[in-house]
Amino acid sequence: MNSEANKENVLKVDEKMLDEWATNLSGPVAIHLKQKLVPIEGEGGVIFPPTYANIGYNIDVLSDGKKVATIDSVGSQANRMEPLFKEPPLNDLIPQIQIKFGNKQISILDVGHRLGDALIRSTNLSEEAKEAFEKWLNGDAGKLAKLAPTSIIFGAWDSRDTSAKLPRIIQSVIRAWDVDGLSRSATYFPPVDYAKFEVFSEEEKTKAEGDTKNPLAQRGFVNALSTSEPGGIIAHGPIYRDVTVNLITLRRLKTTEKEKDTLRKYILGLSLMVVIQPFDGFLRQGCLLTPDPAAEQDWVIVMRDGRRLSFKIDDTVALEYAKKAAKEFGVVGKIREVSFEKQKAVDDSNKVKGKKNK
Repeated sequence: MNSEANKENVLKVDEKMLDEWATNLSGPVAIHLKQKLVPIEGEGGVIFPPTYANIGYNIDVLSDGKKVATIDSVGSQANRMEPLFKEPPLNDLIPQIQIKFGNKQISILDVGHRLGDALIRSTNLSEEAKEAFEKWLNGDAGKLAKLAPTSIIFGAWDSRDTSAKLPRIIQSVIRAWDVDGLSRSATYFPPVDYAKFEVFSEEEKTKAEGDTKNPLAQRGFVNALSTSEPGGIIAHGPIYRDVTVNLITLRRLKTTEKEKDTLRKYILGLSLMVVIQPFDGFLRQGCLLTPDPAAEQDWVIVMRDGRRLSFKIDDTVALEYAKKAAKEFGVVGKIREVSFEKQKAVDDSNKVKGKKNK
């Protein structure tokens, strides 16, 4: 548990307390979860962080020389958490929007820029989405919450149209502390000497071997060497998942005077439900993590004066609170299908072309 947290008096959260967190403008500033993770191989196991263009792994060196690696970024964590709303028990808590194109369909929960994505602007939902963003800019989050609440929870930016920018309610990131990077090398030998069968000449073969950019090497026709590529990391320190629910941002959500408290309770209920879902630690090939059973999850409510009070919330209490808030706000598992319209996409892309030409 966090050394700063009050361990003696663990709060047992109930509906009244949640209402206070959602609506009291002088209430606590944030909910925070610190979760210690371990590789599936155990402490000290090799894990593979994400690789980024031009830099490889994102590893920062602190002033004391220790290295900290990003294992999963804020954006990646949001993209993993949001689709949880497609499955029970979360699916009945929000509107489910399916975008049809041809004989396929995609959920808005899988769309990268959420309600601000080009795909949304290419459907008959475009005007409704634009209206919701414009209302947001005028201080009314109600329509956006009833249309696409996860755009509020995980943030969105309608950068191509109204320029409305929604800050995240939930922020989650995974970092590994005190790490060392490893490298790996590999060699590929084709099963057949294709030059002997005159598929290409010996000269072409010699030229291609060792050149990873050569088409023959890329297509697997010649020996290929790969050396000193990123080979994962070893964490000598802990691997932590830090999740924050920003209650100040949540309580700044506004709509009609009649619905503003209901809106805030609804967004808090959704936020709690997605945060307490079991952690799926398969982040990528070579990176499978689980919670450390020897380390208790550190749930704290952070007060305005900096006090960090430990709390526990029963899953049933959280679910009932979220269901009640969704019902009162008028959102209970509504399913909506919209279709991709090529002409809308053409018109939208022409706006961009027109701006560039201008």
